[in-house]
Amino acid sequence: MSEKFTGSFTQQEALSEAAIEAAMNVMRHGRLHRYNVIDGELGEAALLEQEFAAQIGAKYCLAVASGGYAMATALRAVGVKHGDKVLTNAFTLAPVPGSIAAVGASPVFVDVTEELTIDLEDLASKADQASVLMLSHMRGHLCDMDRLMQICDGAGITVIEDCAHTMGAAWNGIASGRMGAAGCYSCQTYKHVNSGEGGLLITDDAEIAARAIMLSGSYMLYERHLAAPAPEVFERVKFETPNISGRMDNLRAAILRPQLRDLGRQVGRWNERYQKIEAGLRDTPGLTVVQRPEAETYVGSSIQFLLLEWSPESVAEVIARCAKRGVELKWFGGAEPAGFTSRYDSWRYAEPQNLPQSDRILAAIVDMRVPLTFSLEDCAQIARIIRSEVGAVYQAG
Repeated sequence: MSEKFTGSFTQQEALSEAAIEAAMNVMRHGRLHRYNVIDGELGEAALLEQEFAAQIGAKYCLAVASGGYAMATALRAVGVKHGDKVLTNAFTLAPVPGSIAAVGASPVFVDVTEELTIDLEDLASKADQASVLMLSHMRGHLCDMDRLMQICDGAGITVIEDCAHTMGAAWNGIASGRMGAAGCYSCQTYKHVNSGEGGLLITDDAEIAARAIMLSGSYMLYERHLAAPAPEVFERVKFETPNISGRMDNLRAAILRPQLRDLGRQVGRWNERYQKIEAGLRDTPGLTVVQRPEAETYVGSSIQFLLLEWSPESVAEVIARCAKRGVELKWFGGAEPAGFTSRYDSWRYAEPQNLPQSDRILAAIVDMRVPLTFSLEDCAQIARIIRSEVGAVYQAG
């Protein structure tokens, strides 16, 4: 009888006792709003910003309501206006073009490569179409960041990094989020730290930081931020920057602070699981494993493989057969959005674009979460099931 996986692909680990106790302390005193502090008290949100800025090596940090809000705020803070165009990846998730639409701008999609990163040749060819790139490190895959920054710097393009899947990752030792003008991170349940919802924005640019803090709804309480620029920077922008409230509260910040201290260990655990699945999938006929470059330090919280040149019916059959055996796979080739999965041609608020290279690759991408609730034995079993079902469909075809 065929083995069947019985674990959950959506169950996250429980919060640590340190995170639970920190949350309880906030609930006991009741000061959940980030600016509701007593004399001499440093609020949890302000401490979180200070600690993450130090951890990532940034000058400034802002904690907000979500990763999507962080991206839209970064776009506003660098000066994107209604009617502008913004470059971004064709392979990404809906909150990325959504953040562009939120500021009244239009996305210009850039092709994806078989390594699942932004196509730098296509980026260079479109560099004259926009002055800002919202770079999505989709599913944790980092492109050649040195070359990307060379292209963008040469063309006068401001880079904002979407690091929802790369908190803890790096390119040539430089932390993800530190090469662009701003880096945006998600703290949503399925990301690398979990507060249900939440986001972080980092930058070394004092004016971007001041505008972002004002946009988030600081009123005139910006001096209560610990990872913020000097008051005179706020004086320059405070009357022309709207309040678009999206602050993080002290409860979520309290939950996150212990998790960030444990991030390095968690990255190691994710990568053990990723590498176990990856090893089990290698050399499967018809299946392409995505190669990771040596310069990339990645976080294997999800894994992708390609079924290149397969018919849609055959890919759908693999997905269905694996599902019957308890393995939940997502496919980016479906004609309709499903759950969290959608494609650039699903977002009809964006101008239609013809991207045959991306269409070919998106039709081949199969995606799977790798929760830390999986054991290494679970990962080996999952790889065996995928290998078996891919092989069965491949041979039949």
